[in-house]
Amino acid sequence: MLMITPRFLPHLGGVEVHVYEVARRLAASGVDVTVLSTEVGGELPTHERMESVTVIRVRGWPAGRDYYFAPSVYAQVMRRCWDVIHVQSMHTLVAPLAMAAARRARIPYAVTFHAGGHSSGFRSAMRPLQLQILRPLLARADRLVALAPFEVDTYAPQLRIPRARFTIIPNGSDLPAPAATVVRESELIASIGRLERYKGHHRVIEILPEVIRARRDARLIIIGSGPEEAALRALANRLGVAERVEVVGVPVADRQLMASTLAKAKLAVGLSEFETQPIAMLEAASLGCRLVVSDAPGLIELGRSGLARCVPARAPANEVAQVVVEELAKPPLREPPALPSWDSCAEALLALYTEMHGRPERR
Repeated sequence: MLMITPRFLPHLGGVEVHVYEVARRLAASGVDVTVLSTEVGGELPTHERMESVTVIRVRGWPAGRDYYFAPSVYAQVMRRCWDVIHVQSMHTLVAPLAMAAARRARIPYAVTFHAGGHSSGFRSAMRPLQLQILRPLLARADRLVALAPFEVDTYAPQLRIPRARFTIIPNGSDLPAPAATVVRESELIASIGRLERYKGHHRVIEILPEVIRARRDARLIIIGSGPEEAALRALANRLGVAERVEVVGVPVADRQLMASTLAKAKLAVGLSEFETQPIAMLEAASLGCRLVVSDAPGLIELGRSGLARCVPARAPANEVAQVVVEELAKPPLREPPALPSWDSCAEALLALYTEMHGRPERR
């Protein structure tokens, strides 16, 4: 089977984590898995093997942008008689090329939305139009995969596609046990995710001076990498909290390091403008971290389920800081919640691929 994604390791992000976790599990179960991705910098190898998964990278353009226009995606789809194709994420130019090629080659294909935000307000505003342009190809997909129920509630009416065509398969959120030497720091706050404006790391930095006034030893660790790093460091410097802010990039494949880094934090704060299924926040909860999140799409589900304390997305900094101070004063979660595993995610996907490949019209 062929899994197509705009970006793959070593790049960091929710889609990249999802593809890595399920692809290697599918390969371990005996599936011949190929991951097809783009590479805009031209620095990564075009072919490699990664934990029994074949990884192919084709050149994308333009450099420095996330459009990922990669005509070779079409050619790679047409080169082999794949049994099943799974298109991961629909927000770049990779998705229409991949779906059109699969349709032309008469190969069954599924699409996972991975609906997320974007730092560009214009790009976010264009999402409804983009959906309508993609609708003919999405309507012809054998299955549309949602990570959370709200995606079905959103996309089924927008695309005018019956709900029966959607399948909900949540992300996993399990990490290995942190190193035995890791000690939780009672005043450490974590903000996790790719360093993009819409992820809201700047908002966490903005509340830090207020938090420090109430909790004088409070510190912030930002776990991620991306184009906003310099701006975040500059903001911390302007607010006089640079010595209290640490920015750490953790490789996607190093799950042990991620577990040990997260386990140090007492509280994880997610102030993103939009998430589909916030893997990082779920991972933090599984390690006993308390959560504070904005009531943005995706994140608000954590509040409704009792996993997190929600604050209004447009709440002033002093109100958010007060909530953070109150949560820091509470003990860590004694019984972390049971969360979906990557094993169950991979098993559900394998069942889906088997059903798609075995349909009479496909045979």
